[in-house]
This record gives sequence, C-alpha cells and structure tokens, in this order.
Amino acid sequence: MPIRVNGATYYRTAEAARIAGVSRSTLLRWVESGIIEDTPRRDRRGWRLFTEDAVKKIKVEASKIEESDRGGRASRQPW
Repeated sequence: MPIRVNGATYYRTAEAARIAGVSRSTLLRWVESGIIEDTPRRDRRGWRLFTEDAVKKIKVEASKIEESDRGGRASRQPW
C-alpha cells in the first residue's frame, strides 16, 4: 500500500517492483549496480521509499530489450 506524506506518494521496494513487473531482488540488484538511482528516502524501519517518478523510471528500465550473446546472457548495450 503506498504511503502519502504531504501530498506526495511513496512506494516501498516490493510495491515499486510489483508495479514495474520485476522481482524485488532484481530491483535491489539494479539499485546496487547503479542501473537505478537509489532513493534517499527511508521509512522508520530503514526501508526504501520510491517516488512515483522513480517507479516510472524502473518501469522504463524493465521494458528495455537487450541483445544477448551466444551464451544466452543479455549484454548491456549503449543505445
């Protein structure tokens, strides 16, 4: 369930991942590798709080299509 603070809506990691159509572990891996910018906002438990704009960026990243090498692994190509 999203959190509303001063008119802004925030999503915890699992919610942001679900909306974007990726797993929580994938989203956290993207954050740790710098593919997605980490959010500076945390709740009292230390859980990340993503803005609606951040969730949109996650959805864009999730919808990218990458070419794979012959071993079947995707290689990050600059577009």
